[in-house]
Order: sequence, then C-alpha cells, then structure tokens
Amino acid sequence: MLNTNRRNFLRLGAGAAAATMLPEVKAAKRSATDWVTLGKSGVKVTRLAFGTGTNGGRVQRNLGQKEFTRLVRHAYDRGIRFFESADNYDQMHEMLAEALKGIPRENYRLMTKLRWQNAANEGYDPMADIDRFRRELNSDYFDILLLHNVRTITWPKDLERLRDAFSEAKHKQIIKCHGCSGHGLMPIRAYAGNQWMDVALMRVNHDGTRMDNLKDEANVPGVREEVYPTIEKVHGQGTGVLGMKIMGEGRFITPEQRDASVKFVMKFGKVDAVTIGFKSTAEIDEAIERIDTHLNS
Repeated sequence: MLNTNRRNFLRLGAGAAAATMLPEVKAAKRSATDWVTLGKSGVKVTRLAFGTGTNGGRVQRNLGQKEFTRLVRHAYDRGIRFFESADNYDQMHEMLAEALKGIPRENYRLMTKLRWQNAANEGYDPMADIDRFRRELNSDYFDILLLHNVRTITWPKDLERLRDAFSEAKHKQIIKCHGCSGHGLMPIRAYAGNQWMDVALMRVNHDGTRMDNLKDEANVPGVREEVYPTIEKVHGQGTGVLGMKIMGEGRFITPEQRDASVKFVMKFGKVDAVTIGFKSTAEIDEAIERIDTHLNS
C-alpha cells in the first residue's frame, strides 16, 4: 500500500514538473488589418476601412488624384483591404477606381451608398444607378451597398421600393450584402429587429461628438445612453456593425482625443469594423498603431 502511494506521488510529481516545462500558449495578436466577418452576412472585410467621405469627400478630393492614389496605395501596402465611398461624395467613385487600378478585384472589398432621396423622382430606376456605380468604380459587383443617410423612423416602409431593388441586386450577385447608414436617433430606432439589414453603418466614439441625437444637429452631442445600447442590440441580432465618426468627423485634433476614441470603440466589442477618412499617410499609420495597441491591451 505504501509502495503504491509512493508510486502515485512520484507519477503525479513528474506530471506536474513536465507541465511547468510546456511552452506558454499566447493568444494570437489582433490587428487593424485582420479579416473580420460582418455579422451573419458572410462578407469579410478588414477591421479598418479607408473612408473617402470626410466633409462629403472634400478633404480627399482636394488632395488631387496623384496624392490620393499615393494615399490609397500606402493604405493597401499597410494591409487595409476595405475601401468605402458614396454617390454623393462627388468624384470619389472615379478617383477611388483610378487609385485601385491594377489591383486584382478579389484582393479588396468595396462599399458604396445610394441616396434614398432619388426614390422620390418619378420613374426612378435604382438599378440604373447601381449600374452607374459599377462603371464609375470599375467593378462588376459591390461587397456592400447601403441606403445612405436615412432620416426617419419609418424608413423601412418608406423606402421599401429601394430595399426590394437592393434585394434583387443581391439575388443577382451584383451586391453581396445590403444595409443602411442612419443619421439621428429616429432612423436607428428602427434598426433593432430589422432582418433586412445585413450591415449597419453607425456613428460611435467615446464622447458623443457628431453622434446621433434627435435633430441630427452638428454641434449637439449624441445621446450615448441610447446609441450604445442600440449598437449592442443591432450587433446581437447578427447585423454587421460598421463604426463611423470614430475621429469625431475630424474634430478630435489632439492625440489624446483620438486615442481615447479608438480605445473605447475597440474595447466596446460590438463594432465589427470601422471606417476612417484619411488625408495623410501619417494618419493611416497612427490609426493602425492605435487600433493594434488597444485590441491587444
């Protein structure tokens, strides 16, 4: 009996000693340029997107094509593979297409947005606009197409015709997923429970700057107490959440402000990917560094 106990003790002791010698398994580091899946859509994008709509695209347009192309190629070289634009970012479809020229289409993801106001025009054909977008962006398809800047709580019913057109385009594989961007509390109140939305582009940062409020007023802080829980609900129902206004639409001018916002969004855990409008390579490098830091802290 004593010998048996001694053998057991020696065996257990040897096992414990061996366990302490095993290499420590560290969690894989996460990055701004990781491929992430947007909710239940199945569409994968890089966690950080290159936005082209700062002040309606004016900031990017003013760079000129040569400098804008250099900026896009720098982002691509750093691992950003997700680029987004919109019809009302004047000239940005064409400028982005030129900047991406020669890069295999399967290597990057494209998102653009259609003005819902067009639907008010008699005889309006949304497919004609979608085809125009494809020509302007030199792409047979879009990974994501959004209804741009919806404003009312009744938008799902009011824009049913457009939603049907997007669904048809998805069926034809002209687009891979669809959704909308909303400005103001009223439209995002219609997000929870909306199964049509594959993707929601939502305003989020640490202090409410240029986030959603009732009248969508530029200088009134967003109502964080409603916006954050709404993002959680939308994410929880399987809708992919893309964050915008991470830099307060350019209002976060100090490194401390930008860092606080990136930290909040990365730690929030309910935002799949974010889009930031850039005007310099230094801004791209800073955003990647800050995202990487806070993802792994």
